[in-house]
Amino acid sequence: MGDSNNKVTESVRGGITLGSALAIAISWSVNKSIIWAIIHGLLSWLYVIYYALFY
Repeated sequence: MGDSNNKVTESVRGGITLGSALAIAISWSVNKSIIWAIIHGLLSWLYVIYYALFY
């Protein structure tokens, strides 16, 4: 049971990292602002989904 929890935890961390990197890349390409890139990186997948739906 402990081994499956470790795999889930690693997958979630990977997803958060991927979401943050994707959000920062999208934000930078649209806004060219480090401040917005940081904010969108913190929001990660929420910003990615917003961008996909409205742009």
